[in-house]
Amino acid sequence: SKWVNYFKDPYLVLEVQKFFGVYPINDKFAKKHFNTTSNGNVVQFKKKDKNNSVINNGSINESLDDTESAVTSGSDTETKDYVVTNKFWYYLFVFGTELGDEIFYASFIPFWFWNVDGAVGRRVVMVWTMIMCIGQGIKDIVCWPRPASPPVCRLQQKWALEYGMPSTHAMVGISIPFSVVLYTMQRYEYPVSIGFIIAFLWCTVISVSRLYLGMHTVLDVIVGLLLATLLMIPIVPLVDRMDSYILTSQWSPILLSFISIAIIAYYPKSNIWTPTRQDTTMVVSVCVGVHIGAWTNYQLGIMSEPQTSPPYGVIWPSYEMLGLALLRVALGFSCILATRAVCKSASYATLCFLLRLNSSDLRRTVHTGPSSAKNTVELCYKYITYAAMGFNTLYLLPSVFSMLGIHRPSFYTEI
Repeated sequence: SKWVNYFKDPYLVLEVQKFFGVYPINDKFAKKHFNTTSNGNVVQFKKKDKNNSVINNGSINESLDDTESAVTSGSDTETKDYVVTNKFWYYLFVFGTELGDEIFYASFIPFWFWNVDGAVGRRVVMVWTMIMCIGQGIKDIVCWPRPASPPVCRLQQKWALEYGMPSTHAMVGISIPFSVVLYTMQRYEYPVSIGFIIAFLWCTVISVSRLYLGMHTVLDVIVGLLLATLLMIPIVPLVDRMDSYILTSQWSPILLSFISIAIIAYYPKSNIWTPTRQDTTMVVSVCVGVHIGAWTNYQLGIMSEPQTSPPYGVIWPSYEMLGLALLRVALGFSCILATRAVCKSASYATLCFLLRLNSSDLRRTVHTGPSSAKNTVELCYKYITYAAMGFNTLYLLPSVFSMLGIHRPSFYTEI
């Protein structure tokens, strides 16, 4: 239809980029800006012209070798065919897009459990997992490419191999902050309106960042936001009721493992290899590890019902509480990184041994398809590694904190 084509138009993305100060190198404004600016407010770029010269911050430099212009797929070190004229928007939206990346998940999830609230954390992780699985699966069913570049200026290449519809960053921008507010509004006494404002700003920064970086069309983002909003309506109350069953049922680890493996095994396969399935594996395995860790705490009798019922007052941290939180974060993240390194290398080597594959050769090979041996090994090692990270976040590390006397007192009462 007319509106679909309008919102799918890559030139609309380019207009958004220009509004925030990103211009193609051959744009009239960019050329004029280079001729007049002297305030150093331009992020550097290099691009070859037709005579194998390199344009560098508005001047021609013919001494650089051809290798300067080589494009490295999947990294941010490629030659750039754009100019950034506003550093504030650039750094804000680079930060914003990281709010939907592995680094953020690996930081936010453990921090929340160790320092804020485990009951809310379990629910938020489950909501995030369900919405991400649906969004990622739709990507490989619809198979709509990302906006064409050119005309769009693609500021990052990290997700370039994935399809674009819907934007799972936008879906995460809805699911995580708004589920935090929805699950805390009845549990804690605080200005809920401020919580919704923060969630709205969080979601806005993530969503606009995907347009700013040239990774999605406006339609991708709109569909992602609408889909996540619609999914939240049944998922939020469903997860709230499921949490108690998962925590108390003896069958929870078996059910969680079976369902998660089935999701990965029967994940929609596209004609070409994309990293979407591996990203989904990471999300699912973290969720499984987190919930089995919490289940272990409950089954061992470590967890107990809280003596008072919600809503609770928000306790602002004292200097002592901040110090203990820093200790937990420093020790915890060190152990999480160690878990990731050990499990990754050990599981990769073990899987290669069992499948009679050379691990060194396998690492150097490229993905030939969704069913390749390399893909199978990587899916398995990611599942094992991230499940272990989730389990340690909820069971092993809180036990260590307790032995060292630096645990959060209410951690084992958050049922």
